[in-house]
Amino acid sequence: MESILNYFETIPSLHRSILLVGGITFFWVLEGAVPLFKFNYKKWRHAIPNFFFTLTTIIINFGLAFILLKTADWVKTTNFGIINWLPEMPLWLYAILGVMLLDFFGAYLAHYVEHKVKPLWMVHLVHHTDHKVDTTTGNRHHPIESVIRFAFTLLGVFIIGTPIALVFLYQSLSVIFTQLTHANIKLPKKVDKILSYFFVSPDMHKVHHHYVLPYTDSNYGNIFSVWDRLFGTYVELDREKLVYGVDVFPYEDENSRIKNLLTQPFQKYKKPTTLPTNEIS
Repeated sequence: MESILNYFETIPSLHRSILLVGGITFFWVLEGAVPLFKFNYKKWRHAIPNFFFTLTTIIINFGLAFILLKTADWVKTTNFGIINWLPEMPLWLYAILGVMLLDFFGAYLAHYVEHKVKPLWMVHLVHHTDHKVDTTTGNRHHPIESVIRFAFTLLGVFIIGTPIALVFLYQSLSVIFTQLTHANIKLPKKVDKILSYFFVSPDMHKVHHHYVLPYTDSNYGNIFSVWDRLFGTYVELDREKLVYGVDVFPYEDENSRIKNLLTQPFQKYKKPTTLPTNEIS
């Protein structure tokens, strides 16, 4: 574990880029071999806006990285934060706990708040208006959301007290799980179910992309499923019943244009439809 943390403490930017590009490439190929849905679409054309937002996210995170580094160095130097105030523990447990807590602040909590605060939902909407969810959808975030997510991760680093090695380890795992859970792949249902007891599985997350409430407001986790199970936001839906998108933003052509997506947070708010209780399976 010590050697792993030493590696992530100084992980080269090239290696992080390989994780991102290699992950997208791997799942892109896998989607062709074992697709969940046989989408009738031009895959490269669909990917263009998603790759655009991937690029904006990279630029924003790179530009703000020095704040993250300074904060991680400060909590380490001052021994500040939750995991630094706990009794001494094995290094492997320290690493798991740190990553899990970062997953809560940087992913689950940020995601939950974005769904509950109207202006933030309008920003996050860009991620949900993809009608063909695949591995490229995972990085489809409006630039404003990239800043919001960064702020929550920074808050997590400060409160938890995680050194930069754990931050980079968490971010690397987050990239992989984001690509996995959005990928248009079909795992055996039993395998997916078993996986969902510990981690966010592809089927579990895709429920979150169903086009109507209450499914849209569920399964907020990114790496670990424990947070959804603990806070009562875990929901199941048969994969065959999934319909992607947002019901009040139904036009796929509009939701595929970069210019429209950039202005989506500033468009008129449309109250989402809630599925009647008797129709919830």
